[in-house]
Amino acid sequence: MECPHLSSSVCIAPDSAKFPNGSLCRSNKSPWVCLTCSSVHCGRYVNGHAKKHYEDAQVPLTNHKKSEKQDKAQHTVCMDCSSYSTYCYRCDDFVVNDTKLGLVQKVREHLQNLENSAFTADRHRKRKLLENSSLNSKLLKVNGSTTAICATGLRNLGNTCFMNAILQSLSNIEQFCCYFKELPAVELRNGKTAGRRTYHTRSQGDNNVSLVEEFRKTLCALWQGSQTAFSPESLFYVVWKIMPNFRGYQQQDAHEFMRYLLDHLHLELQGGFNGVSCSPILQENSTLSASNKCCINGASTVVTAIFGGILQNEVNCLICGTESRKFDPFLDLSLDIPSQFRNKRSKNQENGPVCSLRDCLRSFTDLEELDETELYMCHKCKKKQKSTKKFWIQKLPKVLCLHLKRFHWTAYLRNKVDTYVEFPLRGLDMKCYLLEPENSGPENCLYDLAAVVVHHGSGVGSGHYTAYATHEGRWFHFNDSTVTLTEEDTVVKAKAYILFYVERQARAGSDKL
Repeated sequence: MECPHLSSSVCIAPDSAKFPNGSLCRSNKSPWVCLTCSSVHCGRYVNGHAKKHYEDAQVPLTNHKKSEKQDKAQHTVCMDCSSYSTYCYRCDDFVVNDTKLGLVQKVREHLQNLENSAFTADRHRKRKLLENSSLNSKLLKVNGSTTAICATGLRNLGNTCFMNAILQSLSNIEQFCCYFKELPAVELRNGKTAGRRTYHTRSQGDNNVSLVEEFRKTLCALWQGSQTAFSPESLFYVVWKIMPNFRGYQQQDAHEFMRYLLDHLHLELQGGFNGVSCSPILQENSTLSASNKCCINGASTVVTAIFGGILQNEVNCLICGTESRKFDPFLDLSLDIPSQFRNKRSKNQENGPVCSLRDCLRSFTDLEELDETELYMCHKCKKKQKSTKKFWIQKLPKVLCLHLKRFHWTAYLRNKVDTYVEFPLRGLDMKCYLLEPENSGPENCLYDLAAVVVHHGSGVGSGHYTAYATHEGRWFHFNDSTVTLTEEDTVVKAKAYILFYVERQARAGSDKL
């Protein structure tokens, strides 16, 4: 947003030897510099001293004869010393504009120069110590030899665990991830600004914002073997630009974010990003008939080629027996947890049978009588009638994304269904849910788990998201900046929220659900 308070709040000399004015907090995490007085405090997700500094400055003075300078100095605007993003406490939002003299950009460049010069030796020393100290904890014995964990965590930018869990999951879906990593990068800048980070401003316009490019850069960073967490602030900035629902630092729904992300990637790719008009994956799918292509909102892209499937929605009028069929493309399936299982909160609880993923899939595809609020408009009867509905899967996707509907609205609240749902790591058999199972080979209907997103906590607006994902035969737990190796037994005990299953390639032997 464009902030109207910059002229009264940004009044420091960034070229001063005393800038920044040193940290006034014991914590060195998330440092924010006040652009009025240059003092440094920790962010709101550490001890919140930066916000307290602003609030203390707003307390009315006993002497009402304040000078004009005191009246103007609001200590309202501050800058993150790590990501160089600017925030206004009065607007309660991030800022994209600058003062007439360009002071915000001067502060940004000054901090960046400090990072690139004065602190370079110290950063190298710390990185070396970190690598040496963390190497032992990131080693694993594999067949008698020692190998290092190559996975990289994602820094939490303030309740962005919902985004981190989805990004880590998608980065472990090989076909999808490889497509973006192989895209050509946008044109690199030359001269004085080469190698520096790009900071988008309103004057550059939205045409310079590319979700595909920032998504590509994030995926490339996640499996380069870096021992330090990657900060996805550039991607998060683009998300704020093009997805207004996710602006701010409130907790968000990971499934909702995933759908928005895939939809916007799909739309941008349709425009031929960086001149890439067709991928090998899309060429592979070109042999499909037009009726089988999962083209959501236009032409097919890697999003629909990987995640796209087709549902047949079959509605029957209970009065005259008229049958109506409709084909709907999908990127994921949202499954209800059957009501009879909703009190079963753990796998080992003894009050009744354990809910399985098959129970949820069966509930989704079973014949259902529509209630009074969903009466079907029968074209033969020419009025709304009672009817039944049934879903069939007409075409399975390469990656089957299953969303368990754990959040339900009551009159005033959105409650969480905390039921444990048993799911297979290998051999999920989808053949019995197909419209024409005889037309599919036995291996085409089998899926193996690639990633799981888990919500910890009681409500959608609170709690925490983490992800489990498999990479090169090993399972990892992704908890923001922390990545740890884990066992299959731990994964299967998780209360899954989103499951990513990858179509099994033809091979001998399989375990079925």
